[in-house]
Amino acid sequence: MEYHLSRIMKRYNHLLGEINAVYHEMSLRLGLSDSAMIILYTICDVGNSCPLQDICRRSGLTKQTVNSAIRKLEREGILYLETAGPKAKNVCLTDAGKQLAEQTAVQIIQIENEIFASWTQTDVQKYLELTEAFLLDLQEKSKNLLEMKGMENHEKSR
Repeated sequence: MEYHLSRIMKRYNHLLGEINAVYHEMSLRLGLSDSAMIILYTICDVGNSCPLQDICRRSGLTKQTVNSAIRKLEREGILYLETAGPKAKNVCLTDAGKQLAEQTAVQIIQIENEIFASWTQTDVQKYLELTEAFLLDLQEKSKNLLEMKGMENHEKSR
């Protein structure tokens, strides 16, 4: 199989990998697994609690990974689940969880805010607009990819 990554995509993938590595390193320095940090970060982004479904959707983690990390954090007294409807649950921080979040996820959020505050408003707006445009285009093109794959599988089954 032959493929070609453009210089732009190579650079983009490199930057994305390096950014992810920095977040991983910060999680380790703060004594948390990546999944635990992502869960705390997501809850902090929303407030003191967050719908379980939102954590899965916002984090990009699998349901199994989220559930495993939540069970571990529950055992450690960091968070608890509360019923929010027939099939919905909220993930809530305990007092110990709020304290841990202040010492970890909130620190990362403050670093990110400092970085954006050091940029011009024009640069921040342009960065967010371009990132959103990339996301929307990727979502749309991924639908086409899935449709083509579905047709391909359908033709193979004939």
